[in-house]
Amino acid sequence: MADDIVFLSEGTVTSPRGFLAGAIRAGIRPDVDKLDVGMLYAEAPCAAAAVYTSNRVKAAPLLVSQKHLAEGSSQAVIANSGCANAATGEQGLQDAREMAELAAVKLGLAAHDVIMASTGVIGTFLPMQRVRQAVSDLKLTVEGGVDFARAIMTTDTRPKYCAARFGYGGHQYNIGGVAKGAGMIHPDMATMLCFLTSDAPVAPAYLAVCLREAVDASFNMIDVDSDTSTNDTVVALANGLGGGEPIDVDHPAAGAFHSALTAVCIHLAKAIVGDAEGASKFIECRVEGAASQADARKAAREVVRSLAVKTAVYGQDPNWGRILAAVGNSGCQMEETKTALWLSDQCLYRQGQPQPFDTAATKLHLGQAEVCIRVDLGLGDASAIAWGADITEEYVRLNSAYTT
Repeated sequence: MADDIVFLSEGTVTSPRGFLAGAIRAGIRPDVDKLDVGMLYAEAPCAAAAVYTSNRVKAAPLLVSQKHLAEGSSQAVIANSGCANAATGEQGLQDAREMAELAAVKLGLAAHDVIMASTGVIGTFLPMQRVRQAVSDLKLTVEGGVDFARAIMTTDTRPKYCAARFGYGGHQYNIGGVAKGAGMIHPDMATMLCFLTSDAPVAPAYLAVCLREAVDASFNMIDVDSDTSTNDTVVALANGLGGGEPIDVDHPAAGAFHSALTAVCIHLAKAIVGDAEGASKFIECRVEGAASQADARKAAREVVRSLAVKTAVYGQDPNWGRILAAVGNSGCQMEETKTALWLSDQCLYRQGQPQPFDTAATKLHLGQAEVCIRVDLGLGDASAIAWGADITEEYVRLNSAYTT
């Protein structure tokens, strides 16, 4: 039986054995004095899996990385902020390939062992001379995980990182991660950028299954502004340095690994929403009693993505009809007479009828930093949770002048 999952204090992507990271300021955005090129390296070859954006416009580094990950293995990541290297044609593809080659030469790897990722403004080219110098000067250490998290930030106000540990059969395994994202967040099969590491000996096929399911329960259940990105990528690397037999679907530790990976992804996903551009409120929507998990997820996601709900939460307006309308618009199986909804512990609607509630108490709840919405569809046993943020004037200000 596996030990309980424990989150590590100050844990990050280098908490698992055999991972090093670092970052440097290349000056990709000369007006910003920040780390903007980062590198993650595994001291042993890794099983690797990734999930990507469903946006039909896909950035050059994503396209190249898809080819490099085709065999389910990798050993390093190079990432930059300040330039998405998206919608950049053949030059963008050449630049992405060169980034992989620069990292490979530095680390003594083959270029196909390197994953690339970029984030920033779409339609701009990487200043490759600056990137070349930065890669040459970059140092990798076991303490470099937080700097790596900082190097992928764009409008983020803080780095996002965590790590968790679980045990099985005398082995202690670690899973670490970093993520970035604050705007253009309504993932579909991934998030902005996320890199996950583990020293567990996970079989590549099982790693891919676990990652997909963890992403569906975490990054695919968050919303800031209903936008997906051209660069959305989640990558997981497992080097096996924790020892033991390969963990596959039939291994006794399979469930513990799956749970720990999901827990790390949920922590990072919630951190993205907590840092949403211009937001003043964190919204959690729990949907219960759904006929299927797919229905529960549809309904929860639609509530947290609804602009009508977001603005009501921002204005502390207990306009529960907007929540009910969002659920009805989600495409889930629903019957009004079986549906109930709550804000905090106040039931506002049940069995097709509005319920009397304490308006002042409900407004007080909507004024809190975290707002909890619960919906019971009354049709089954499936449930899901989604997380979102309100929309404020500050969000409009930030995004109306993003490139100027």
